[in-house]
Amino acid sequence: MTSSSSPSQDTKRLAHAYPEGLRADALMEEDVAWSHEIDGERDGDQFDRSERAALRRVVGLSTELEDVTEVEYRQLRLERVVLVGVWTTGTAQDADNSLAELAALAETAGALVLDGVIQRRDKPDAATYIGSGKALELRDIVLESGADTVICDGELSPGQLIQLEDVVKVKVIDRTALILDIFAQHAKSREGKAQVALAQMQYMLPRLRGWGQSLSRQMGGGRGGLATRGPGETKIETDRRRIREKMAKMRREIAEMKTGREIKRQERRRNKVPSVAIAGYTNAGKSSLLNRLTGAGVLVENALFATLDPTVRRAETPSGRLYTLADTVGFVRHLPHHLVEAFRSTMEEVGDSDLILHVVDGSHPNPEEQLAAVREVIRDVGATDVPEIVVINKADAADPLVLQRLLRVEKRSIAVSARTGRGIDELLALIDNDLPRPSVEIEALVPYTHGKLVARAHTEGEVISEEHTAEGTLLKVRVHEELAADLAPYTPLSAA
Repeated sequence: MTSSSSPSQDTKRLAHAYPEGLRADALMEEDVAWSHEIDGERDGDQFDRSERAALRRVVGLSTELEDVTEVEYRQLRLERVVLVGVWTTGTAQDADNSLAELAALAETAGALVLDGVIQRRDKPDAATYIGSGKALELRDIVLESGADTVICDGELSPGQLIQLEDVVKVKVIDRTALILDIFAQHAKSREGKAQVALAQMQYMLPRLRGWGQSLSRQMGGGRGGLATRGPGETKIETDRRRIREKMAKMRREIAEMKTGREIKRQERRRNKVPSVAIAGYTNAGKSSLLNRLTGAGVLVENALFATLDPTVRRAETPSGRLYTLADTVGFVRHLPHHLVEAFRSTMEEVGDSDLILHVVDGSHPNPEEQLAAVREVIRDVGATDVPEIVVINKADAADPLVLQRLLRVEKRSIAVSARTGRGIDELLALIDNDLPRPSVEIEALVPYTHGKLVARAHTEGEVISEEHTAEGTLLKVRVHEELAADLAPYTPLSAA
């Protein structure tokens, strides 16, 4: 086969020259891999191979401002970053969406996004993440844009981090480090700060760098002597040991704080108060929904991971049943496993709840991907058996066709708008219907001297009817077994 022959002629000749089993291997050769005459109608327009292998710029990511004074002000406090992604699976739109999310994360962390590029590869390069040639091209982009940081859309190994920095000559961080930085900025409670600190130390431990043997200490102590003149413990080994000690101390502190959370949870269980957990993708509107349902006054901001610390508020169904509503930390695609482990005690609110309100952003370009990412984390914390209602938020800004598609695919779902109040009444009715109900239905005539029992029936049970008579309060209620035993002496059957 010569390079002068046409692709269609080569393809015809292959049919005769190769047996059936070898023809597939031969078709993988570059000259006959694809031809316009044969494959054009089926596959449509194809990218040129050189374009397919090149770094592809993603437009619309730059957040540089036009006003000169504002630009000068922001340059004083913001890092100027270039984003780099490796597109291994999915469509080009998926890759663009992933890099756009990375740009939103970078802005939330306080960076100025200058440019974004994507490399098409089967898998990330083991040495420099994007390959040595593309790393040199990235260095030129960094020099041209004046960036001081490169952010990679993936988790880099320590070796990849060092080698890519050696080529581009500026600081390189990965998606995990970026998310950890955002969590460190937004954590407000003592437990939240401890959890973030633990996750950061877990991430940094294998990535410590030092001067090595030049900072080693003498092996022995005291007066010295034979076999005491050695490299000893290097500075980096000392740092690692101290970090491990801090991590052990942090785990103990988190375990102590977890005890306090567990005591509160047990108190709610003892009082038979049902619990509802709000889970969902970051910036899907969980805090807005909590504020709309309970008036909690939690911070609401159009930023990723604006609220990290869990908030538990008391709420009431339309029928008068009390329950607790817990706002949990937001999730994101490829949530670092360090954070999942560190925030496990917080995420237990989801696993211990009676109902999950899974909030998804209906105006997002790919809400199905958000649903899948959150359900993966829910699986990790062992909450797959908890009933779930999919709450499609931002219905006022969403495409009606997307809403129809989600409502059709997700059988237990409802479209709402936490901003305008649309669908909130229907959501409350769904919560009322899906919360576990007390198991015992009882009718009792409670004397007025035992008003505490009536109050407990209202707070712990479901009052079907209530009538005030001369002898006392006639109640028909649905309650749990413990309260039913306390009300048993006042039932008509007991009185008889």
